[in-house]
Amino acid sequence: MAALEYTWRDSELRSPPLRALNAVGAGLARVGLDLPSLSPSSVIAAAAKAAGSDDLGGDSYREPLGVFLDACRSEADLTTFGRILISKMLSRALTNRIALHGWSLQHPEVREERIDSPWVIVGLPRTGTSVLSMLLGLDPVARPLLQWEAAHPIPPPTLEEADEDPRIAQTAKDLDGLMKLNPPLKAMHPFGATVAEECVSLFMYDVRTLALETQAHVPSYARWLEGADMAPAYAQHRLALQTLQSRQPTERWVLKTPNHLWHLEALLAAYPDARIVWTHRNPGPVVTSLASLANAGQRPLTARSDPRPTAEEWKRKCSFALNSAMAFDEKTDAGWCQHLHYDHLMADPVDTVRRLYRSFGAEVSDLHARRMDSFLDHRPKDVFGVHHYDPADFGWTYEELAEEFRPYTERYDISTEVEQ
Repeated sequence: MAALEYTWRDSELRSPPLRALNAVGAGLARVGLDLPSLSPSSVIAAAAKAAGSDDLGGDSYREPLGVFLDACRSEADLTTFGRILISKMLSRALTNRIALHGWSLQHPEVREERIDSPWVIVGLPRTGTSVLSMLLGLDPVARPLLQWEAAHPIPPPTLEEADEDPRIAQTAKDLDGLMKLNPPLKAMHPFGATVAEECVSLFMYDVRTLALETQAHVPSYARWLEGADMAPAYAQHRLALQTLQSRQPTERWVLKTPNHLWHLEALLAAYPDARIVWTHRNPGPVVTSLASLANAGQRPLTARSDPRPTAEEWKRKCSFALNSAMAFDEKTDAGWCQHLHYDHLMADPVDTVRRLYRSFGAEVSDLHARRMDSFLDHRPKDVFGVHHYDPADFGWTYEELAEEFRPYTERYDISTEVEQ
């Protein structure tokens, strides 16, 4: 049976009650009542109420929270439903921050946990980062961050409790609701309570994260974030890993998010011994797929129907990230990362992982190799549908994109032939 095919257009909000809510909200907005409030104080108050504490362990989150909410009000064209979801998303992130800080006060020993030489995958989205992180995470002495752990980090699960923790079922229920609201997302990105999560979610605790830009069109926040000090966000990132590791010891974390590519200096300051892998792929399909994904994520939350502003913003963002990373690569000693081409990874995933290990002076164990083979042999393909994307939807052609990103593709010898 042919797999369902999804595009960003299929993310249109179809729920009659939610559409009615938006209609009422639009009417109230016309008379000057924008509800719910998108003020920092309301978000912070909601987080404090949920956490039972207002101790956030510092105020580094305040400036980015204000910048982001200002951008939501002036640029995102959010519906009432969108305002509700954005408010809840932010308050949940700050609730987690309060809980994480509180746990560290009660258990100060967590800050003594060593995060040694983590694998960190930094490539742009759609460059093989997910499958690579899954393969690396099959190493018996390594572990990825799981989606349920990122959503509910406190209390950190013990080895005995982890497999049956009720937060797994809660996260699965939440994700099921998201998939019902926005079915195309399941074909565009791996979701699952026990599936490896992008560690970008940990940056949410300081409100300094690209994840926010997948939910709302906020170019002024994007530009603020590109120049922001990421040290406070990496402090939250490290504390979360230390806390989770304190009850489930691991030799090495497997981390991945494109967010790192925007801030490589901050990444290496936080994890100077990281095993960094930069994945590369033809930017044409990458940027087009990402434009589609970003529009799919934003579409149920905004009244804007034109996909081009979001597409153009993410194309600009990718160009900024690649140019910044190339400049960093130019000035930094060779060996700070390993470069991995998407086509090599897809052609022979296990051999690619073996070569990565050797580049860091290590070897893939026999058990790890067997687990990777089994995973690849039984991994379902297109079970949740196929993501279809077309540059014409955004006013582009692949030829134009190839020219725009030529300095990057020539530097790293990346083919611009579009995969079929």
